[in-house]
Amino acid sequence: MRMRTFLIAAVLVGTFIYLTTRPDSVVRRVINGEGGQLWSPGVAHSAGLGSDEMNNIDIYKSAHNSVVYITSTVYQRTFFFDVVPQKELGSGFLVNPEGQILTNFHVVSGSAQVEVTTPDQQRYKAEVLVRDRSNDLALIKIAPRRKLSYLTLGDSDRLQVGQKVLAIGNPFGLQGTLTTGVISTLDRPIETENSKMEGMIQTDAAINSGNSGGPLLDSSGNVIGINTAIYGPNGGNVGIGFALPINRAKNLLDDFRAGRKPGRLGISTVYVSGDLAEELSLPSKGGLLIQEVARGSAAESAGLQGARRAVLVGNARLGVGGDFITAIDGKAVDEPDAVTRAISRKHAGDVMELTIVRGGRTMNLKVTLGAMGDEV
Repeated sequence: MRMRTFLIAAVLVGTFIYLTTRPDSVVRRVINGEGGQLWSPGVAHSAGLGSDEMNNIDIYKSAHNSVVYITSTVYQRTFFFDVVPQKELGSGFLVNPEGQILTNFHVVSGSAQVEVTTPDQQRYKAEVLVRDRSNDLALIKIAPRRKLSYLTLGDSDRLQVGQKVLAIGNPFGLQGTLTTGVISTLDRPIETENSKMEGMIQTDAAINSGNSGGPLLDSSGNVIGINTAIYGPNGGNVGIGFALPINRAKNLLDDFRAGRKPGRLGISTVYVSGDLAEELSLPSKGGLLIQEVARGSAAESAGLQGARRAVLVGNARLGVGGDFITAIDGKAVDEPDAVTRAISRKHAGDVMELTIVRGGRTMNLKVTLGAMGDEV
């Protein structure tokens, strides 16, 4: 027994001597104070994060408390004539301390009740102040019980393809979700369920169902767009999302504060130029070929004419025979959203002068813009 104890002690002592005499021994470095700890120290909270990551974090911290969750309720009849509530989900963001919130028209359209949930889980009944179907915009208001933060609106006329953007919203009801990406292209026309929208911002920042109405931010945290539509099967994200330029919403806010209504012309157009324009016997410099004129609109009252027949251009149908707009208020048309941009600077009752080509003749028409109604 004594011999076994002696042998164990001898082995331990020999091992200790061996470990403390080796030049590369960890134990020796610790004893001599050379190695410090045997484990790695904890990483500082922000250590290892790149400048772009820190920018994302800073913007989210400053912006997400201004983004709200919107639930709108519409009462519908079933096949058996029972009245049942249907809920639509979306996002929105505060634009001032008075509780005014910008969102999409389709988030609140036809709603009997609109409820807003703030990030601190406070719920408010909301009043719809303005509905703008053509721009898919709505302005709603809550009566906040405490001081709420709000976002700064940027300038969507100065955007560039490739610049970073951040989207905050509530996809599938998951509140406060951040996604990032870049501007993929500008001035993109898209077809929605009810209309055609021009001049949209296309982004690869993930946008899903429930993001509608939320802000698209630049790297300074300014709102440069309102997330509006997605392209993909079953409403899923495939890296193609669309946002409404914020300058159109700024015009809506200005009009509301001044008691004015946005102007409405009432046409849908397609930009045509170059060889295609020449084939259609139109000026090759380009312009907007009117496809449809809305009934009862200012355009109809002024005598503007839409397409009379359709032709195939590649795989697409193009309405031809309508008026071809080459200038607006004396400025040549060189962009697909020229009409939208021009109207955004005007209000109901303002006059817009259009230079058109009809049947090979050039003429000028003056149109008094109608009022954008609060359509539901």
